[in-house]
Amino acid sequence: MKELIDKLEHDCLEQFKIVDDICFYNSEKVLQAFQSNSVSETHFNSTTGYGYNDEGREVIEKVFANVFKAEDALVRNQFISGSHALTVTLFALLRPGDILLSITGKPYDTLDEVIGIVDNPSSLKAFNINYEQIDLIDNDFDYKQIEKVLKNKKIKVIEIQRSKGYSTRKSITIEKLEKVIKFIRNIDKEVIIMIDNCYCEFVATKEPIEIGADIAVGSLIKNLGGGIASNGAYVVGRKDLIKLVAERLTLPGEGKEVGPTLGVNKSLLQGLYFAPSVVASSLKTAILASRVLEYEGFQVEPKYDEIRADIVQNIIFGSEEKLVKFCQGIQSASAIDSYVLPIPWDMPGYQDKVVMAAGTFTQGSSIELSCDGPIREPYIAYLQGTLMYPYGKLAIIKALEYIKK
Repeated sequence: MKELIDKLEHDCLEQFKIVDDICFYNSEKVLQAFQSNSVSETHFNSTTGYGYNDEGREVIEKVFANVFKAEDALVRNQFISGSHALTVTLFALLRPGDILLSITGKPYDTLDEVIGIVDNPSSLKAFNINYEQIDLIDNDFDYKQIEKVLKNKKIKVIEIQRSKGYSTRKSITIEKLEKVIKFIRNIDKEVIIMIDNCYCEFVATKEPIEIGADIAVGSLIKNLGGGIASNGAYVVGRKDLIKLVAERLTLPGEGKEVGPTLGVNKSLLQGLYFAPSVVASSLKTAILASRVLEYEGFQVEPKYDEIRADIVQNIIFGSEEKLVKFCQGIQSASAIDSYVLPIPWDMPGYQDKVVMAAGTFTQGSSIELSCDGPIREPYIAYLQGTLMYPYGKLAIIKALEYIKK
């Protein structure tokens, strides 16, 4: 099996070079952000209780703002997940009677009850916040419908989820995102454009804020945590909007001024420092997996030589058995819990049973090697992450052996 994968790896070298060039660019960007904010060992210090005067926390948020070319940032371990950060941001920006419009179809499953797609008395819908969506057409934005809605209704927030989630669509590249933002601005200059940036950071050389988005959200147990951050999320963008989000996370009048860091400052800074390289390793693993699984006769998206928008690799197995076996193979190649056998189960926030392989040092960390998928047709595995490329390659070998048993 290794001999075959070594041979197929050779086909990926041109794409690997592109990934390395992007990694170098983003590494330089991160380094400059650290240096321009004079990050020092004193910023590793921690606060407890209210978290007043936490210099490390303040520097972290300045560094993130610099990396994203944003006016301000909120980077907190009080965020439980990316979905939590998205929820806080939506509740911060929207008021009763407002309309939230998604132009990438239905968002990720964990937001169903947040929005009110699935009834919940704590949802946006319960607060009389309305939701509409426009589906993509042929993996691109429906510009005619977007124009029609914006000209006939007052939309408060447009939400764009770049990564595909548990869907069969393509993820949104930075080029497509830039085009639709310019289109929206020509129609409505006031609407707030909010980007779910999870899984997409450092995949390209630009990020959403520098191409015109107002606010962007992501998790620190995905790309920007570098596999080192143990939890948390970030929100970056316009200063006035970040203030609203901070006051929703904490309380009005205190906002960013409170929030104990409880010893996480060093790991958040170190995770960001490692992030460009870790994302590059994840991309190389996804590229190799795409080449190998397509060679074995499975449908894959994206193809190994396509431009990528995120670190996620889709593999369409067409059967529950092969999906589950592949995830079990990934689990068996993990450093943590390699002996555990993943089986489909009911997970909080999901409507279908999910099989999830995640032998990770941090629970739920998808920038570490993980693979999961809902038990529904066409039985797609969503492979993402790896801290170092050799471990990703080893996992592909093991997973392929599992489905060939």
